[in-house]
Amino acid sequence: MGIFSALSIIGALGFFIYGMKVMSEGIQKAAGDQLRKILKAITNNRFSGVITGFLTTSIIQSSSATTVMIVSFVNAGLLSLRQAIGVIMGANIGTTMTAWILVLFGFSKFSLADYSLPILAIGVPLLFTSRLNIKSVGEFLIGFALLFMGLELLKGEVQALDLKNNETFIGFITSLSSPGYGTILLFVLIGTVLTVVVQSSSAAMALTLIFIGNEGEGISLELAAAIVLGENIGTTITANLAALIGNVHAKRSARAHLFFNIFGVIWMLIIFYPFLNLIEWLMQEIKETSFGQKNLVTYQDQSRYSLALFHTVFNVINTFILIWFVGFIEKMVVRFTKAKNDEDEMFQLEFISSGMMSTVELSIPEASKEVRKFGDIIARMSGFVRKMMTEPDKKKAKKLFERITKYEEITDKIEIEVADYLAKAAKGNMSTETSVRIRGMLSMIGDMERIGDIFYQMSLELERKRREKVWFTPEQRDNLLKLANVVDRAFKVMNDNLSMEHTEVTYDKAWEVEKELNTLRDEIRTQHFLDVEKGEYSVQSANFYSNMFHSYEKVGDHIINVTEGLTGSIE
Repeated sequence: MGIFSALSIIGALGFFIYGMKVMSEGIQKAAGDQLRKILKAITNNRFSGVITGFLTTSIIQSSSATTVMIVSFVNAGLLSLRQAIGVIMGANIGTTMTAWILVLFGFSKFSLADYSLPILAIGVPLLFTSRLNIKSVGEFLIGFALLFMGLELLKGEVQALDLKNNETFIGFITSLSSPGYGTILLFVLIGTVLTVVVQSSSAAMALTLIFIGNEGEGISLELAAAIVLGENIGTTITANLAALIGNVHAKRSARAHLFFNIFGVIWMLIIFYPFLNLIEWLMQEIKETSFGQKNLVTYQDQSRYSLALFHTVFNVINTFILIWFVGFIEKMVVRFTKAKNDEDEMFQLEFISSGMMSTVELSIPEASKEVRKFGDIIARMSGFVRKMMTEPDKKKAKKLFERITKYEEITDKIEIEVADYLAKAAKGNMSTETSVRIRGMLSMIGDMERIGDIFYQMSLELERKRREKVWFTPEQRDNLLKLANVVDRAFKVMNDNLSMEHTEVTYDKAWEVEKELNTLRDEIRTQHFLDVEKGEYSVQSANFYSNMFHSYEKVGDHIINVTEGLTGSIE
């Protein structure tokens, strides 16, 4: 094989992978909201999770995309790890549909490659429509056409090599094809490496289907089946590598997938040859049907159908075995992938899975959960300021000041990282509703970060007041604590709203607390001016006091802004 031939095969493979990517992303954009609702509706019933994973992966033709969605919903608290494991099992079955689609429409007498140009003729004009759903359908059709065009090019490049008379290829296969389990293990390794290199189990399967054939013409069914087992491991390694920069939830989901597939490969290798005999018997039965007589004309056709059948039956049986051990798998991955519980490490985003972003719509739950956590952090800062305001012990007050300082740094980092995540997500096509939600979340994290700044400034005021030995009167302290109580109630309403579906959020409670805060502030300010005129306290005390109650008012304003951002009513 010359350099030109090698580059041609790589280019055709790239054509195929790109088509798969465009098709998968198109269907995700078109059905993103529906897929999200389906996944959210999953119950603890492991069987419903398997069915959902199978259907979702069969539709979007990407087990990796399904896994990303699963991790996203685990991160957002919409799925438990146990539920996610069931969906992953179903996704493993769903990914076997790719082989059937390729065999039925790419290698049979009826090839979709012959209709790729008409499909493109329909799909390309849809890209120029203003409706995003229709545009997404156009992307799906274009990807679908490119996928089969790439497959046809790949088949043509391999056929041009004339493997039947290619002495180099025949010698290579012969040298590797010595009988025994050593050869099977070697081809399992080849399948694993192949999948990791091309970063797509679908592309690896397409290559395997192309190279299968008679002895001397291609690889045997036995070796192709071994490669498929390797592909099952390879696709989980890819996910685990991506999860290395993700959070604990991403790691647990990826490792559950790894355990599931490795266990399957192990038991399959133990009964490998008897299982292949079973597949060949099933294919013989199918061949005698009218469908088999029409389609299984050559050895290669039969071998490709046998390989697709092997892949499907293997994953179905593996799922049937392990579905009864979901609880055990969950405990095992939690045990070996522990979460960090130190609250001082909250600057690390817990719910956003870096590097594993899917479509825009499917990124929203991750960001929403992170914003919800952001709300808890700034509410906690309010408690620290309250304690600092009433703490008589100098050392304890100093520790509270240091803690507030650290939390202020955390709020800065969360705003930057969440905003960066949302900016990356917003680069793709999105619905009007999703655009409003992203804009709202950007506004909300901005307001939350400013609340963190205000609490930090309040702590500086209190620290300076302590150093200068300026004291509040009991009345001043009581009034500030009243404001703190109302602000804490405003935080409670805000965080309750953040925990709800955005469509269910209303202004009512938030505005009630905001009005109460403004009324109390006005009363305190009026009394403050009267007390200053009477000389009830020093000018220094008056300045500190005024700064404090005005700061609480600003916090209340930002809290109500968060509700506006949540409902999408920002300007």
